[in-house]
Amino acid sequence: MAAAGGGRNGAGAAMGDPPRPRPGARGHVAVRRGAAPLSERGGGAYPLPMRALLALLFLWLPLAAPAAVTAPVAGHAVTARLMTAEDGVGEGVARLSAGLALEMQPGWKTYWRSPGEVGLPPALDWSGSANVADVQIAYPAPTRFTAFDIENYGYAGAVTYPLTVVLERPGAPARLDLAADLLVCAEICVPDRVELSLDLPLGGGVDGGTAAHLAEWVARVPDDGTASGWALERVHLDADALTLTATAPAGVAAPAVFPEHGGGAFGPPDVRLSPDGRRVWARLDVLAPGEGPLDLTLVDGDRAATLRAEPAPLPPAPPAAGQGLWLALALAALGGLILNLMPCVLPVLSIKLASALALRDAAPARVRSGFLLTSAGILGFFLLLALAAVAARAAGVAVGWGIQFQSPAFLGLVIGLVTLFAANLFGWFEMGLGQGPTTAMSRAAGGGGAPGDVATGAFAALMATPCSAPFLGGAVTYALTAGPAATIAVFGAMGLGLAAPYFLVAAAPGTIRLLPRPGAWMVTLRRVLGGLMLLAGAWFLVVLAGSTTPATAALTGGAAVVLLAALALRRRALPVAVAGLAALVATAALGPSAPRAAPSDDWAVFSEDALAEAVARGETVLVDVTADWCLTCQANKRLVLDPLLPLEGVGTMRADWTRPDPAISSYLAAQGRHGIPFNAVHGPGAPEGVLLPEILTEAAIRAAVDAAR
Repeated sequence: MAAAGGGRNGAGAAMGDPPRPRPGARGHVAVRRGAAPLSERGGGAYPLPMRALLALLFLWLPLAAPAAVTAPVAGHAVTARLMTAEDGVGEGVARLSAGLALEMQPGWKTYWRSPGEVGLPPALDWSGSANVADVQIAYPAPTRFTAFDIENYGYAGAVTYPLTVVLERPGAPARLDLAADLLVCAEICVPDRVELSLDLPLGGGVDGGTAAHLAEWVARVPDDGTASGWALERVHLDADALTLTATAPAGVAAPAVFPEHGGGAFGPPDVRLSPDGRRVWARLDVLAPGEGPLDLTLVDGDRAATLRAEPAPLPPAPPAAGQGLWLALALAALGGLILNLMPCVLPVLSIKLASALALRDAAPARVRSGFLLTSAGILGFFLLLALAAVAARAAGVAVGWGIQFQSPAFLGLVIGLVTLFAANLFGWFEMGLGQGPTTAMSRAAGGGGAPGDVATGAFAALMATPCSAPFLGGAVTYALTAGPAATIAVFGAMGLGLAAPYFLVAAAPGTIRLLPRPGAWMVTLRRVLGGLMLLAGAWFLVVLAGSTTPATAALTGGAAVVLLAALALRRRALPVAVAGLAALVATAALGPSAPRAAPSDDWAVFSEDALAEAVARGETVLVDVTADWCLTCQANKRLVLDPLLPLEGVGTMRADWTRPDPAISSYLAAQGRHGIPFNAVHGPGAPEGVLLPEILTEAAIRAAVDAAR
């Protein structure tokens, strides 16, 4: 039993009726029996050169002669015509453009090349043809029909299958002789056989009406994704389900998925769009196993592509439901505000305190402008970060929160900047003019006047990026999967949250007078703050050692000490500072890479294949994606994971993202995340993983383990 129904191709009048034969046309009905098919089934799309050739052919519309079209042949519930754009075979012509046009009675349908759970594709027998080496059929994008819980793929109303006729002897007369076995269904299914014959003599021209009709149906044949914009991102197939994510062309509204897998059958799809409409997630239950290559046809409106899938070990997670732009903006602002309290930003407290003390007795206008400029530095940094993310994504580079710390050159730059700020606090490096006590503390905030205020904010934002505060994970994921405007807006909201304390002081500059008055004690305080800044530099050296080697980190640290000594001997020496900064970057960037982490007693090295095999065996596995530069990750490890583990019956895998790793980036993207910390529990009850919050708790881990088992 198969269903009747309509669809995108559901009305013959929508595409226009096939051209009717003119008096004297050479199409006629012939009777054929028996012989084996010459070419029963073709590919899903014309090759690009052939599509270009057909397009040029259909645009050439001289009126010298009508096209060849057979008289209609009626079956039980279908009427068929065979047509060609050419009325004959021109000199040297080796290929002809043709089509098999079918019109179904209301409520009836016929099938695609892969019919779904039941049904049969058209079987075309060309063996009675003359001067025909092959006939290649292409299939327009289908429509899904569902009735009685049965999934079918096909066409209702009308369809024209584009054909390419390859001649044995180019430039010689030809005869097309077709016996087509069709299955048409409504409440019942009826096999129909139609027999059509068409003579193509020498000469002739191209008819505009038939060529335009064929061109419309050629345009409905799925392409390879180049023109339509479809691309597969991740595909997983197991005995239970087919799960996939695909990047979609702009403006996708109602995407559909049609799988083909060597006789396999699939249930109705659960299709979901990401909030920005740029990514499609779909899951289809496996009803009958298939074999061989897996092809996926993705359709939305008039944009369709057939793509060969390379299955991955683990299924992609569905997109987060219900998070729109306004929610992402709120989460980003709240997460940015919380960043002020995270360990990542603690080294910047020295700059904040120095800024406030410097302006203790300043006029309210100066306090307001100073803190507004610092806020501008924070917002400017986040704007640049957003633009860099948009540009990287447009170039096809995977982006994530904090991944700049995977670069040894960037780490060398940060270590150099921390060294310069420490030297500034020690009084060894002054960028401004004058040595008066009133300006000294202002310069301690990153330089003199407005440039120093802006630099303070930018440096605070820079130091915040290795951290992931609560609520930031969802906001960053939305930002890095949305369009450019949404990306910039979310990063801007994050900057506003981080800058909120500065805006509050700017709004009430009188609160600065609650701080102690400047005095001799400030010299000691500056040295303490400078020491804290050097501790931050030491931490970045540890991160650099994990990214490269301990020897490279030691050389970079030595270069930082030499820079400090040079600045102590030649204060305000800007050339020394610039040269030292360049040397630090070069030393860090040119060092060798560290070897990959080896498994430990407590943690196996992450592998998607090993994870999939463990889940297939019925095991439950906790995955920890971490990095040396992620302080929140280290806090989770020391405070929660190390005391809790091992858990009975739970395996553990650690993915070290200190350095770039495409496998880890792919895993994170499949889980809908673009930053760390990231933890998930996989098991038989949740092979796609149960995601844990950024700040781990023992209760959350135990609940995830119970859900995944």
